[in-house]
Amino acid sequence: MQHSQSGGNPTDPETPRPPSPAAGQPGAAAPLDPTPSDAAAGTGAAGRHPGAAAIPGYDGTASPQPGAVEPERRVTRAGMIWAAVASALVVLVLLIAFILQNQELVQVKFFGLEGAVSLGMSLFIAAVGGGVLVAMAGAARIIQLRAAAHRRRVQAGR
Repeated sequence: MQHSQSGGNPTDPETPRPPSPAAGQPGAAAPLDPTPSDAAAGTGAAGRHPGAAAIPGYDGTASPQPGAVEPERRVTRAGMIWAAVASALVVLVLLIAFILQNQELVQVKFFGLEGAVSLGMSLFIAAVGGGVLVAMAGAARIIQLRAAAHRRRVQAGR
C-alpha cells in the first residue's frame, strides 16, 4: 500500500478522487479528508476520532474498490507439513503424560515370552502394533488401486 506524504500524515492512503464541484456551486461539499490544520484543530473525522485516518473507508476518504476481491488463500505443502508436525507434537506430549502416569509394572506374556513392563509402555507398544497393522492394510489397498489404474491406462493405450 502506498502512503501519501503530502498531507503531513503518512497514514492517509492515496486514492484517486473524481473532480469535485467548485466551492459555492450547487453540490459542493466540504472536503472529506482533513487538512493538517483541521486535524490539529480537532475538526474533521481524524480530529473527532483519533486513528480514523488509518482505517480505509472510515471517514469516507478511501474505500475498498468495488470488484477488488481479496485473493483466496492457498493451502501450501509447507503449511500442511507445519500443521501435521504441530499436531504430532501435541499427540506425543499427551502420550508422554499417559506413559508417565501409568508406571505400575504389569506381567506381559506373548508367544511364550514373559516379562514385566510398565502399564503405559505396554499399552503404547500395543497401539504402535495396531498402527503398523493398519498401515500394512492401507499399503496393500493402495497397491491394488495403483495396479488397477495401471491396467486401465495400458488398455486405453491399445
